[in-house]
Amino acid sequence: MGKRIYVGNLPYSTDGEELKTLFNGKVGEVKSAQVIVDKVTGRSKGFGFVEMQVAEDAEKAVEALNGIDFNGRSLNVSFAKPHVPRPAKNGFGRIRF
Repeated sequence: MGKRIYVGNLPYSTDGEELKTLFNGKVGEVKSAQVIVDKVTGRSKGFGFVEMQVAEDAEKAVEALNGIDFNGRSLNVSFAKPHVPRPAKNGFGRIRF
């Protein structure tokens, strides 16, 4: 299993430090935590990624934190899927070849 974790259904007010604190306090040492933001507005998209130092801690995190209440929202915590690049689009939403 990987060490990178997907965290969904985050409150929009959550930042990377708050996400890191949530994981550090419960399941082990966090290597990095990032909340994904919209490029145009700078507003959170409601999900992020956490990378753990140790793979076993990542497994514990998924088991312990999936479904918990965090600031009024039930978190979706699972192992992150590998990033697959999408084809480039031109200015009209069509795929360039």
